[in-house]
Amino acid sequence: MLRSHEPPPYEIVRPSARGRVVLICDHASHRVPEALGTLGISGDELLTHIGWDIGAADVARRLSELLDATLILAGYSRLVIDENRPPHVPSATPIVSGGIRIPGNEGLDDAARAARVETFHRPYHTAIAGLLDDRAREGRDVVLISIHSFTPEPLHGTPRPWPISMLYGSDTRLAHPLLAALRADDPSMPVGDNEPYRVSEETDYAVPVHGVRRGILHTAFELRQDGVATLSGAHAWAERIARLYRSIEPTL
Repeated sequence: MLRSHEPPPYEIVRPSARGRVVLICDHASHRVPEALGTLGISGDELLTHIGWDIGAADVARRLSELLDATLILAGYSRLVIDENRPPHVPSATPIVSGGIRIPGNEGLDDAARAARVETFHRPYHTAIAGLLDDRAREGRDVVLISIHSFTPEPLHGTPRPWPISMLYGSDTRLAHPLLAALRADDPSMPVGDNEPYRVSEETDYAVPVHGVRRGILHTAFELRQDGVATLSGAHAWAERIARLYRSIEPTL
């Protein structure tokens, strides 16, 4: 599906980093492979949240620098295939997203869906698994952190008050200390606790597969997009997260 001049399905930043953290960014890009055109939507629509997590890649790249952390970023839009969904579920290739019809995802047969899985989803997750396997063989402790962003206001609903939120499941070893650090850093700031989503095996893939099943420390950051839409805003949040993470790392 990818032509020879197109970027690969994922990017690895700082593969030889020595920090404990491994960063992943499932919705880093709004790119669509040439073979799929624009999936039948406009370029402006691809640049909205339906196409990617606005600002997430900028936060993740700066965090990678600050924490000397290896970072793996997905290379193509969540509308091609959502790297944070089990590949077999309908929401992995949505026909409607954010109220917008996605014609290029309508009527996909098994072969078309499998081609997207094999071209994009499997290589990205194989890269993450391979990195974590290497760290385990080296006897290195790993902290897995996923970076996402969310819209300030849902399609139908009330504005979301949290500039930042922690997502996690039953394993709170990393999320709870980070929540406490964020709240102590600015008591006036509302910090989301599994808002506006929570991690689950049914609706997520990356953290359950690479974090929960391995038993390693893990969490996901969700950042409200109005705070990270500019490079300066994304870097400011990355610097804050890095500072607070470093403050709790010795206790983990």
